[in-house]
Amino acid sequence: MRAQIGIFGLQNHAFYIAKRPILKSKHHPLPRRRRPGGRSEKAAPPCHNKSAALKNAVTFWPFKIFGVTLHVMIDTSALQGMTAKYATLGCKLNFSETATFAHALEEMGVRTAKDNEKADICLINTCSVTEVADHKCRQQIHKMVRENPGTLMVVTGCYAQLRSKEIAQIPGVSLVLGSNEKANLVQYLTEEVQRKGMNGPLPLNHTQGGDWHSVKTKDIKAFQPSCSRGNRTRFFLKVQDGCDYFCTYCTIPYARGFSRNPSISTLVSQAEQAARQGGKEIVLTGVNIGDFGRTTNERFIDLVKALDEVQGIKRYRISSLEPDLLSDELIEYCAQSRAFMPHFHIPLQSGSDHVLRLMHRRYDSALFAHKIRLIKEKMPDAFIGVDVMVGCRGEKPENFEECYEFLKALPVTQLHVFPYSERPGTSALAIPYQVSDADRKMRSHRLLKLSAAKTHDFYAAHIGQQAEVLFEKAGQGKPMHGFTRNYIRAELPAEIAKEEYDNQLISVRLTGFNSEQNALMAEITDTNI
Repeated sequence: MRAQIGIFGLQNHAFYIAKRPILKSKHHPLPRRRRPGGRSEKAAPPCHNKSAALKNAVTFWPFKIFGVTLHVMIDTSALQGMTAKYATLGCKLNFSETATFAHALEEMGVRTAKDNEKADICLINTCSVTEVADHKCRQQIHKMVRENPGTLMVVTGCYAQLRSKEIAQIPGVSLVLGSNEKANLVQYLTEEVQRKGMNGPLPLNHTQGGDWHSVKTKDIKAFQPSCSRGNRTRFFLKVQDGCDYFCTYCTIPYARGFSRNPSISTLVSQAEQAARQGGKEIVLTGVNIGDFGRTTNERFIDLVKALDEVQGIKRYRISSLEPDLLSDELIEYCAQSRAFMPHFHIPLQSGSDHVLRLMHRRYDSALFAHKIRLIKEKMPDAFIGVDVMVGCRGEKPENFEECYEFLKALPVTQLHVFPYSERPGTSALAIPYQVSDADRKMRSHRLLKLSAAKTHDFYAAHIGQQAEVLFEKAGQGKPMHGFTRNYIRAELPAEIAKEEYDNQLISVRLTGFNSEQNALMAEITDTNI
């Protein structure tokens, strides 16, 4: 494989690349630019000579070759003065990554467009966890194309990885980046702008389809760092990506690749930076975060202990942790931790051992129950959210009833209920027994009703108690909301809410339910405010 790169300088042990002689590398093939219905072509990084680079805005982009990280010089001046709009679908991890993309483009001189303003660039970060998610992604693409005609339309995320060519053929789509390529968003975007000579909106003649860049699952190796709060008070720190589990119903490993992670020291540095920016709470995100350490031969518990030492961060929350990776050691540490909150989110998927085996889950109901009871023993007030899937192939009526009774007996706080969605290419399609749509809806309804009762009882048990709430900014004339240590949503009436309460930990007394029954009213008891 050949690349148009050459070394012209060495500074601080980082190579800077300019357009110079040919260098061969079998270890780092360059990304391929694919066109619908056409051949792939080699896409060299957009490089410029030294003199030109000095005149323009330049970004040094990481580029690995022969195991050494080089920094490719990219002239990003073409992006300066452009406007961008962003749309995110799916999980908290996607929202965190989108915020990181927006920050990177902002540093290149790209301004976020106003609501009523047509953007030069539109970035859509997609999800593909269900068929409904795929449909919503297509709807969002068509909506943004319709509202921003002629824009540079960029699609990335899980749906983009799984359906790259299909998405590229949608009229108005300019660029599709898979899970490996999105880490080089600025590079690809800059190249696209320069190649099309964009000096304003693109003409609407690019309806033949856009360029798409993706690799096979086994070749997804890049890790896109992300620690961002976007428009929220809380920071979201990406500690891991990908998954090695390959549950029978799931496409995420195909969309995200195998499990990988940065080092503990890198993540600690990101947390320290968040603290310097005024962050008080960090949510640890990832695809399978309990699997942290595969890349670096470290342990998740050691990451937790290291983050607990970061000064300035008052709270950490663990977004989702597989039962088989939620160690007793971790539970016991969180119970006495300085900053890790009594709040857990644990995917169960089914309370039937038969169904768990069909799903190829790596635990049984007994292990799950043990984890829940240990949490409640060590942290009686802990909030425990549980993911449950209903109506999957093989879930007979008696299996669902077993699941329902299992959850009813457990001291969990909230159920996140997901109807099973058949995904192309998954091994679950080989399971013969199918659940009707009507039965899926009925089962979902029963579990949601059970969840509402459990959450209501959990909230009610805390009425009259003192709590510390991290409040988030609210619109003018609207009540402020925030969360207690154990994730109870608290509401501060609009008449006493103040802008300076945003991102502040405030002592309150929880007095009773609000009118919507989705939060407890807060009465401020902190006299120092």
